[in-house]
Amino acid sequence: MFQPENKTTLDNGIRILTHNMPYSRSVSMGVLVNAGARDELSAESGLSHFIEHMLFKGTKRRSAYQIAKEFDAMGGNTNAFTSMETTCCHAKVITSHTGTIADLLSDIFLNSVFDTEEVEKEKPVIIQEIGMVEESPEDYIHVLTGQCCWGDNPLGSSVLGTRENILVFDSNRIKDYFMRRYQPQRTVISAAGNIEHDHILDIIGPAFETPERGSGFPDRIAPEVKSGVNVYEKDLEQVHICVSLKGLPLTDHNRYTFSLLNTVIGGNMSSRLFQEIRERRGLAYSVYSFISSYTDTGMLGAYVAVDPVNAVEAADVIIKEISKLKEHAVDSGELKDAVEYSKACLLLSSESTDNQMFRQIQNEIHFGRFVPLDEVIKGIESVRKEDILNLSRNLFDSNNLAITLLGPVSGAKQFRNLLAI
Repeated sequence: MFQPENKTTLDNGIRILTHNMPYSRSVSMGVLVNAGARDELSAESGLSHFIEHMLFKGTKRRSAYQIAKEFDAMGGNTNAFTSMETTCCHAKVITSHTGTIADLLSDIFLNSVFDTEEVEKEKPVIIQEIGMVEESPEDYIHVLTGQCCWGDNPLGSSVLGTRENILVFDSNRIKDYFMRRYQPQRTVISAAGNIEHDHILDIIGPAFETPERGSGFPDRIAPEVKSGVNVYEKDLEQVHICVSLKGLPLTDHNRYTFSLLNTVIGGNMSSRLFQEIRERRGLAYSVYSFISSYTDTGMLGAYVAVDPVNAVEAADVIIKEISKLKEHAVDSGELKDAVEYSKACLLLSSESTDNQMFRQIQNEIHFGRFVPLDEVIKGIESVRKEDILNLSRNLFDSNNLAITLLGPVSGAKQFRNLLAI
C-alpha cells in the first residue's frame, strides 16, 4: 500500500502511472487533463464540462449506445467530472476487464467525433443540469460563494457555464477547444489495483503515443479575494449562508496546518461549529466548514442552513468561532483529536483503488512526484497548536471575509456589522 507507483512518460509528454495493489480484485483507471473551467475565457465558459459530456457520445469506432452498453456490461462504476482545473474520465472494474476498460477510455479520449447531432441533443441536458444546481440551495450557494469570493476571475464562474453559452456552442468550436487545451503534456493516465505496470503500458501506451505535443498553454491568473456581504433573495424555507475567507494553494508548505484548522473549525461532528451551532444552540441540521484549494490560491468556507429568524445569529457564531482561532491557540487535546481523525481518513481511504488512482494523479500534477503516505502522516503529526494560531492570524482578516446569503433575507445591513474580525 505504501510502495511508490511506477511512472512512464511517453515521447509526447503523456504520463502513465500505476500502483500495484496485489490483494485487490478491482482496477481503477482514469485519464485526467490538467485543464478545466478556470482556463476558459468568458465566452468559452462551460466548454470543458460540455466536452466531458461529449466524450461519451460517440467515437470513430463506437456509437454513444455502444459506449454505454460496453461500460454497463462490465459492471463496476464509470464516471467523469470537470473541475476548475481538471477534466477526467475514469472507471472501476474487476481485474479481468482491465484490457476492455483501457480500450474504452483510450477510444473516447482520442477518437471522440463531437458529432453535430449529438451536440444539439446534449445542450438541453446540460441546461437541465444548470437548473438542477440552481434549484438545490446547498449546491447553488457554493456557486454564488465562488462568484462573490473570486469576482470576474474564471474561478468565480460556474463549471457548468451559462445557458447563453451552451446554446451557441457547436461541434467545430468544441473540437477546436479540445485540440487547443487537452494537450498530451498536461495529460496523466493512472491505474491502481491488481495490475502490472508493463501490462498497462502494453494495452494503453500505443494508442496514447499518437497525439502530438501541444503548442503552449495560457497562464492562469490568481484572483484577489473579495470581501463584503452578498444577498440573493429567493423564496425558500431556510436561509443558506456561506462565510468565506482567503485560504492556501494546494502545495503551500502550511497545507497540513490548514487542513487541521479546517477539521477543528467545522470538519467533523466534534468540530467547533457543529457543536456550537447544532448541538448547543439547535440552530441547524447541516453545518460544516470546507476548503477549496487550487494551484495558486484557496478559500476556507463555512456553510449553514437555518430558519430566517436565526440567520444573523448563525452567521455571527461562525465569524466568532473563526475569530477565536486567531485569538487563542487550540487546546492540545483538540489538536490531537484532529490529527488522529485526519490520519484515519487518509489511511482508510488508501484501501480504495479509486483513491489510490486519483491520489497518484494529484501528486503528479501538483508535486511532480510520488508522495508517500508516511510523508503525509509525518506532515500532519508535525503540526503544532502554535502553527494553527499563526496561520489563523495570517489568513483571517476583514479584508478577506465575505458572507453570501441565499433565501428570504430582508437586507444586508445587519450582516455587514458582523464583518470585523
